Amino acid sequence: MRTDTPLPDKKFPRASSISSLIEFGAYIAGKKVAADDIADAVRLVREHNHDSPQPTAYVWVGLYEPDAPEVEWLAETFGLHPLAVEDAIKAHQRPKVERYGDSLFVVLKTVAFVDPEAKSASSEIIATGEIMVFVGPDFVVTVRHGAHSPLADVREKLEDKPKLLNRGPTGVLHAIADYVVDKYLYVADQMQAELEDVEAAVFAEVSSRDINRIYQLKREMLELKRAVAPLLAPFNALPQRRMIPSEMREYFRDVGDHLSRVCEQVQSSNELSDSILQAALARTNALANEDMRKISSWVAILAVPTMIAGIYGMNFDHMPETHEVWGYPAVLSVMIIACTLLHRAFRRNGWL
Repeated sequence: MRTDTPLPDKKFPRASSISSLIEFGAYIAGKKVAADDIADAVRLVREHNHDSPQPTAYVWVGLYEPDAPEVEWLAETFGLHPLAVEDAIKAHQRPKVERYGDSLFVVLKTVAFVDPEAKSASSEIIATGEIMVFVGPDFVVTVRHGAHSPLADVREKLEDKPKLLNRGPTGVLHAIADYVVDKYLYVADQMQAELEDVEAAVFAEVSSRDINRIYQLKREMLELKRAVAPLLAPFNALPQRRMIPSEMREYFRDVGDHLSRVCEQVQSSNELSDSILQAALARTNALANEDMRKISSWVAILAVPTMIAGIYGMNFDHMPETHEVWGYPAVLSVMIIACTLLHRAFRRNGWL
């Protein structure tokens, strides 16, 4: 696709004056070309594409939590749709893939597993963020929200391999999507391990019965499901879009396959968390009933000597065995024998 769009007359701000700008670059023939600022990068790319029979050059601009004024000039330069720009600024969007003219707007939820040593009992297990990607014929604009999942490693990986860079803007989109989905796989595996540990604790001889921890895992599994599940249908349909070159479609199918695997794993883990929560509640009730049986058994055992002692403590003058020499040992013997028989009976029935 030829990109003959001229540069606008509006003066671009310099990169140093944009607080949200992480990095930018002009990529021509599989290499990053030096540019003074974003305007210069756009000029170089469009001049190259204008003179090339197969234009593959593009500009990649990366922003981190930008404000509205910092995105306005990018929207005018690349023709970004106002609704998509508004979504990118406000964040907290549902994962989606939308087309606006000859560009795509992709929202990816990012997830990260919190270091167990850094989290407390009430803190989050999964940290979430967002990456918005604008993909056009000669540009890629990424807007990231959240401190985790930086794209520096993705950019370095592409820059080290000219063949990957030469795939164009859709190649960058694939690299970002593949990176995010790999994070999903890692977090899903870590959550599965957490659930297995909790499951073992629930059915241990001495159960911790930490219902709060189990509920927290359940809540985090739902958060992970909300991040992953909405992307499955759009990514399965992405290879059929006309904007995706035929040579890139198999790569997006591979990402879709990995995403399907993540969705299945998240679904199974979510069902497992339901089962663990129900088992923990049942286990808690069973242990409470067992404690009540033990308490009731000891109360019944102690009731016998209490009753006998109460009878002989009434201080009446005419009571049997009160003036006999063998009366005291006989009463103690009766107490001991009765308590022993009751204890054996309760042990035999599993109450003690």
